[in-house]
Amino acid sequence: MNQKAHLLIRKGRVIDPNTGRDEVLDILIENGRLVRIAASLDAPGAEIINAEGMLVLPGLVDTCVHLSESSGGRNGSIASEALAAASAGITHLCAQPDTNPVIDNAAIVRLIRERSFKSGFAKVLPLAAMTQGLEGRQLAEMVTLKEAGCIGVSNAGKPLQDTLVMKRCFEYAATFDIPVMLRPQDAALSAGGCAHDGPVASRLGLPGIPAVAETIELSRALLLCETTGVRLHIQQISCAASAELLRDAKRRGLPVTADVSIHHLLLDESALENFNSDCHIIPPLRSRSDRDALLAAVADGTIDAVCSQHLPLGSSSKQAPFPATKAGISGIETLLPLMLLLVEKQALTLPRAIELLTSGPARCLGQQIGHLEIGRAASLCVVDMHAQQTHSEHWLSAGKNSPWIDTNLPGAVRLTVCEGKVSWLSD
Repeated sequence: MNQKAHLLIRKGRVIDPNTGRDEVLDILIENGRLVRIAASLDAPGAEIINAEGMLVLPGLVDTCVHLSESSGGRNGSIASEALAAASAGITHLCAQPDTNPVIDNAAIVRLIRERSFKSGFAKVLPLAAMTQGLEGRQLAEMVTLKEAGCIGVSNAGKPLQDTLVMKRCFEYAATFDIPVMLRPQDAALSAGGCAHDGPVASRLGLPGIPAVAETIELSRALLLCETTGVRLHIQQISCAASAELLRDAKRRGLPVTADVSIHHLLLDESALENFNSDCHIIPPLRSRSDRDALLAAVADGTIDAVCSQHLPLGSSSKQAPFPATKAGISGIETLLPLMLLLVEKQALTLPRAIELLTSGPARCLGQQIGHLEIGRAASLCVVDMHAQQTHSEHWLSAGKNSPWIDTNLPGAVRLTVCEGKVSWLSD
């Protein structure tokens, strides 16, 4: 894992949405760097990877993962979840600041980066807390945290009820060109809710969270974005009205991007029938029409990226009456297979699906990753998209909380190279 790669990847279908490349090519990696891409290459001494009939993609970029060193009901460590990511072709993980302790000081940033580097499986890109302790009152030292290695700031889905605090945060971030990541949800309108406020929740007797809880908060954030000029990334939108607000904001030229979780593209509120706690997620799974609108927004470019919204939980966290279970899905290992499933269903073209996992999220994060660039440390993956596998047979995340863990899904990652080093190799 610690040696720099010396590989010749032969005859794979190379898809790089950043350059529009989509053709069968050889790729040569020497001393960890991508040195050549051509129709036919030779490299004496290099390890040969036969990728005929497979995809060769830039390393996948996940814009939202929740990591913790086994606390607060969560399972796993940075090392265990980075290994799970590598097995799924993911080379860069954008980590929310709701770790334990919260990422609101430089020492925590250094600790996370050290553990990420030591694991070597995937690179963790930490987000700083917007406010100290994620409490929504006093701004964190954003510039200090940026200098320590944070790529942006977020309140990790915690409410920012005070509009003045949000405005000052946006102004501060805009002054120092720090991206702000925001998951919109009004605290008062969503308090106590665990499901979409719709017919399924009513029938099951579950407390609901209305879509307007998201759109009110999103509208406020977009107005402040327009006022301050901050680079704003909206995370995990869940309803049709939010997609329309984003579409309008982009038409007006606001510096805004957005992502959606893979779960909201495949599931709707009907997944909660029989009180399936593995489908308890915040924001909640909404109506079928919301899901269809999100798919349309992903296809037309309104939504820029698809994320796993990965949150690994212990089994006890899901063993309670539905409202008392913890919200979250362990999604790293199924992100790519579920995107390939959408391609199979003809909901997305393959190049667009890959863009949503590579160059799209990279642009959202403002990072020079998610593409194949000659001369740089190689980050890529080789995927057999025709392979079918049931993930429970080789699940690596410490969190088993997934509605797809026993589902046969398309795609198997055969090789992952993360910043010049082989982080996953499968037969």
